[in-house]
Amino acid sequence: MASILIANALTVNEGRSAHQDLLLRDGRIDAIGGDLTGRGADQVIDADGRALLPGMIDDQVHFREPGLTHKGDIRSESRAAVAGGITSYMEMPNTFPPTTTIDLLEEKHRIARKNSFANYSFYLGGANDNIEAVKALDPKQACGVKVFMGASTGNMLVDDPAALEQIFTHSPTIVATHCEDSPIIDENTRRFQAIHGEDIPIALHPVIRSEAACYRSTALAVELARRCNTQLHILHLSTAKELTLLSSMPLEAKRITAEVCVHHLLFSGIDYREKGNLIKCNPAIKTEADRRELLAALQAGTIDVVGTDHAPHTLVEKQQSYMKAPSGLPLVQHALVSLLEHVHDRTISLEQVVEKTAHNPARLFAVKQRGYLREGYWADLVLVDLKRSTIVDEQPVHYHCGWTPFAGRTFRSSVAATFVSGHLAFNDGKLDPKPAGRRLEFDR
Repeated sequence: MASILIANALTVNEGRSAHQDLLLRDGRIDAIGGDLTGRGADQVIDADGRALLPGMIDDQVHFREPGLTHKGDIRSESRAAVAGGITSYMEMPNTFPPTTTIDLLEEKHRIARKNSFANYSFYLGGANDNIEAVKALDPKQACGVKVFMGASTGNMLVDDPAALEQIFTHSPTIVATHCEDSPIIDENTRRFQAIHGEDIPIALHPVIRSEAACYRSTALAVELARRCNTQLHILHLSTAKELTLLSSMPLEAKRITAEVCVHHLLFSGIDYREKGNLIKCNPAIKTEADRRELLAALQAGTIDVVGTDHAPHTLVEKQQSYMKAPSGLPLVQHALVSLLEHVHDRTISLEQVVEKTAHNPARLFAVKQRGYLREGYWADLVLVDLKRSTIVDEQPVHYHCGWTPFAGRTFRSSVAATFVSGHLAFNDGKLDPKPAGRRLEFDR
């Protein structure tokens, strides 16, 4: 692998920003220093003062392979991720068939080894009847165990209290949960169907998949984790009320952590008027007050990680009536630049973006030698231009589904280049055709 010198960068890492050079050799960061031009390199890239960050580690994506590849696949969605500055991802089990056995878990890794442009790992799915597979999981074999404590896309709801107790007690690794209470959602759905039939207004989506549904399920997950001493990671928080169940202690002191997703930080209920089913997702995008409280909790340390919950569907599927349109948004290509909007607004700092998208996912999931700008670590990097805008409608959409909920937007930052394990995977708007993703390893 060719050596690369990245010169004149503003490195952002471990709470500090500094003007430095990085020398990449054999896929890793060989040296970091003030002036490394004398070291020699096969290729020199002048960062010209732009910000160089550890690549984003996305702890929650749905890439739809196997079984749902008309929506997306590992190749197409990982290409989009790399174009957006995401260098590693952790993919969810609600594919077809669901990833609820060790054999199916390894089959996904085999697919990714040939096709993934970003580094990868996969969750084993918890189910009402697969506790033996959960017990048999090698903690170095998967990023975690995913439990759907509310019904969402696919049919993986774990609603047997005994099965939940078994998973929380015996999981050999982190348990990541989707928390929504299905009985509350079902009752709300019946009530509005009686009034509107199939054509429920999309503005009622956060009323159907309500704050109460989120809070009840999250409270149950927290209670189970405390009783069973589970390492629990609560995915895609969407309400201010759920924050009352969490702590702002340092990450190392927590057994219960939480993620927020980029769309819950950018959109609010008013956006249903323009976007309709295009921003229908589970849990639902809630109020402007919820959005502001989630941002404040991210800054305060109550929320530990920012992910995407990238979940593509075809435009035809999304254009159906409310009851038929599936939930989920394609997000990875513009996730980082959407998050950087909050830096421009001075709501969060660039150092906090790095902490929540790279450092904390690496620490929380014990990802080996990634997530930081450190000598000897894998060179997963994103070069960001905070002064050059991204006009979404002028870019190719790399998702297989071909659309983005950010159509019509201009973001104030752009991704200039992405390095995956030292490989220049994306540069100046162009994707390298060679997949360079590697399987994530875990220090567990």
